[in-house]
Amino acid sequence: MGALLALSSAVVYGIVDFAGGLLSRRVHHTAVTFFGQLGGLLLACAAALLLPADAVHVTDLLWGALSGVGSCVAMRFLNRGLSRGAMSVVVPVSAVTGVALSVLCGVLVLGDRPGALAWLGIAVTVPALWFVSGGGTGTGKGTADGLLASAGVAVQYLALGQAGPESGLWPVAAGRVAAVLVLLPDAARHARRLNLPPLRCLQALLIGAGAALGLVLYLLAAQRQLLAVAVVIASLYPALPVVLGLALLHERISRRQTAGLLAAGVATVLLTLG
Repeated sequence: MGALLALSSAVVYGIVDFAGGLLSRRVHHTAVTFFGQLGGLLLACAAALLLPADAVHVTDLLWGALSGVGSCVAMRFLNRGLSRGAMSVVVPVSAVTGVALSVLCGVLVLGDRPGALAWLGIAVTVPALWFVSGGGTGTGKGTADGLLASAGVAVQYLALGQAGPESGLWPVAAGRVAAVLVLLPDAARHARRLNLPPLRCLQALLIGAGAALGLVLYLLAAQRQLLAVAVVIASLYPALPVVLGLALLHERISRRQTAGLLAAGVATVLLTLG
């Protein structure tokens, strides 16, 4: 069940990143990020109210807030990178380092002990994501932003994974509050950029709500699965934007990226069985 929830999180995040990338090419990425976090806050609060918590602890809310700061950093640089770079490069690059840092901390610091198949899946996933990003040959625009976003991805997943299950989904809501607060100064500096047409504003809100849903699914997965495994499965989200970018935006894919996508599928099976 935990693996299925983590995989669902990856699918949701893949769709959200693709939609956010498209919108960031039409309006300023600052607006997409800020309104997205507002939309995420609305969905997270609604979900937290629908799923009652046994006991909400301050520590869990603080972990959620730290996760929100990571989300803020990840989406800020990811949207900026997607506004000027290919999705088939920017999104996978953000995941490569993010998953590596997350798994390393989960095993060395948090004491996770994955099984043999899960270890094999982890070993396959990191190079798979690397190949999807171009195997070190993709140096186009947006790559640096993808690398910066990866640090936020790692903080987002690791911090949220520390929240206790008794707090329900309130850590996710706390994270959205923290993200909005962190983004406020930048939003104030770009106030004119926030003056969006109603349709674009609604799209940004929905994208942010989708990102919050992805985090909710991830949190539920982390409560039922080893953190290292949940992070790796959830981090398979780059495959979907790559495929959509190829099919709908006619981006080109190399043989290395094709091999990476196939390896990501194998990793999913191994992690699910492990």
